[in-house]
Amino acid sequence: MSHITSQKKPLLARVRRIRGQMEAIERALEDDAGCGEMLHLIAGARGAIAGLMAEVVEGHVRAHLMPAPAEAGTEPDAVEQLLAVVRTYLR
Repeated sequence: MSHITSQKKPLLARVRRIRGQMEAIERALEDDAGCGEMLHLIAGARGAIAGLMAEVVEGHVRAHLMPAPAEAGTEPDAVEQLLAVVRTYLR
């Protein structure tokens, strides 16, 4: 089973929240909202998309790029370092 398939419900929930944020941006534009409000809404949507991207990238790395751990609960340091950099960059 793909990591996307196994995480379908929470990923869909994130996408639906992002859709709601985008609809809020659209409504704000239609209602001639101020620049400050628009920037706040756009920043929120950008953060939500970055969070979604981080979650999918982490799942991809863990499912497809990481070798099977020698012992249960252990992971190579290089993979953890990579994921830490990705999390920092995307959030």
